[in-house]
Amino acid sequence: MTNPPGSGSNLPPEDQPGWGAPPPQPGYGQQPGYGQQPGYGQAPGYGQAPGYGQQQPGYGQGYPAAPGYSAPSPATPQMDIGTAVRSVLTQYVGFSGRARRSEYWWFALASFLASIVASILDVALTGAAAGAGLFSLVLTLGLLLPSLAVGVRRLHDTGRSGWWMLISLTIIGIIVLIVFFVQDSEPGPNQHGSSPKYQAAGGYGY
Repeated sequence: MTNPPGSGSNLPPEDQPGWGAPPPQPGYGQQPGYGQQPGYGQAPGYGQAPGYGQQQPGYGQGYPAAPGYSAPSPATPQMDIGTAVRSVLTQYVGFSGRARRSEYWWFALASFLASIVASILDVALTGAAAGAGLFSLVLTLGLLLPSLAVGVRRLHDTGRSGWWMLISLTIIGIIVLIVFFVQDSEPGPNQHGSSPKYQAAGGYGY
């Protein structure tokens, strides 16, 4: 068998390349973009949250102060001995309110010095034993009530009841009271009033 004229080949048809095979389909075996969708494997922003790695507003800055919070008022100046004595004697039987440490201890020192003077006067003028004469008796009676009153106010200042003064009837109770009396004032107001030491207004806080 011969090829038609003009075929350009002398081989029989069965010997032509691709004889008997179906003609290939256009694009057969490979779809456009087959195996790879547009943007496949990487969604927009995949694996990265919006703003990831960026500094958040306020990051690294301190927390704002709690609303309405304010630091305790600064302590008022410490009482001197004269101011303390006047404060106690003007509140002669004042068992309410509060008394700061300086008021109590300056008055305690003044009372001790006064008792020494009274004892000297007893010995020199009356011939009585020290602390057993008329001067000592008058001083003791005169300072009894203000001493009790300032002790009660000092207990109030530490947040305690004035009834703790009753334990002074025992030796151990006196030691306990001394421990109470050397403690600092409660900074804020309590059931006995505002703090004479940490008050907003100036002055000595009687």
